[in-house]
Amino acid sequence: MASTASAFSILTILLLSATFSESKLSTSYYAKTCPRLEQIVTEAVTTKQISNPTTAAGALRLFVHDCFVEGCDASVLVSSNAFNKAERDSDINLSLPGDAFDLVTRIKTSLELQCPGIVSCADVLALATRDAVKMVGGPYYKVRLGRKDSFVSKAANVEGNLPRLNMSLDQIIGMFAKKGFTVRELVALTGGHTIGFSHCREFADRIYNYSKDSAFDPAINPKYAAGLRKHCENYTKVDGMSAFNDVITPGKFDNMYYQNLKRGLGLLSVDSVMWGDKRTRPYVETYAADQQLFFADFAKAMEKMSVMEVKTGRKGEVRNRCDAFNELRT
Repeated sequence: MASTASAFSILTILLLSATFSESKLSTSYYAKTCPRLEQIVTEAVTTKQISNPTTAAGALRLFVHDCFVEGCDASVLVSSNAFNKAERDSDINLSLPGDAFDLVTRIKTSLELQCPGIVSCADVLALATRDAVKMVGGPYYKVRLGRKDSFVSKAANVEGNLPRLNMSLDQIIGMFAKKGFTVRELVALTGGHTIGFSHCREFADRIYNYSKDSAFDPAINPKYAAGLRKHCENYTKVDGMSAFNDVITPGKFDNMYYQNLKRGLGLLSVDSVMWGDKRTRPYVETYAADQQLFFADFAKAMEKMSVMEVKTGRKGEVRNRCDAFNELRT
């Protein structure tokens, strides 16, 4: 009985601590200390997205990979050194797009000239992601600011916090549940696959030698599978071969992703299973029919994710460079 009470007290303290940290955030946090912040971010995002149209998808993926490991604290941006293997060098993060890292670096460099030592890299990534998603047609949502950057970034902390392609839906739902997300929020966030691309190696097992009875996953539209097989036929020889996640409107943030799932046009196994499972299918059907509702739910889920385990006060720092701690840490 005593141990149960003790565990309950610890959980209560953790929840109160998280709520307290979140309450320190504000949309006007930099109003006086760096008034041109949002203008600088928007200008950088616009320039980068025009020159590299996949930047928005890259920023969104980078943000998710940051927040799901130790919270939204820019820990994924830190480079490894001789003393420490950082998050970005864990195997699941090796494919994170360079354009997204470059976008954050550009913004941070501009901010250090305008208001040095003021804006955290965690806040830069959160704002840049919101603006990038909005620029390609996605919903606008408020981003509360005041996060501090982490003191820790370890590759060993990544495993078990990010979904892998070979995970079952049960495992993915469980992982999101531990982070505080419902099945509905999981399906809404997965709608981010409406932009971006995936490497052929990430779905090759679905289109080549799938089983004794079928050359490809039966859940895939046969014509789509044939097109993918032809497109990716040299993926083992040509590094980096990829396909758009949304074959219909790849550069536009919309609800076509969900419509595609109904037609057997889901690229990754995690996409197809969203349509095939009775727990997620109702939300896929709802979002496929109502883009406005998808946008509203996606925005709410992003706002919720953006304050996960944020560091405030002395629990973090404002890095001078996003890829390195201010002091050497092991």
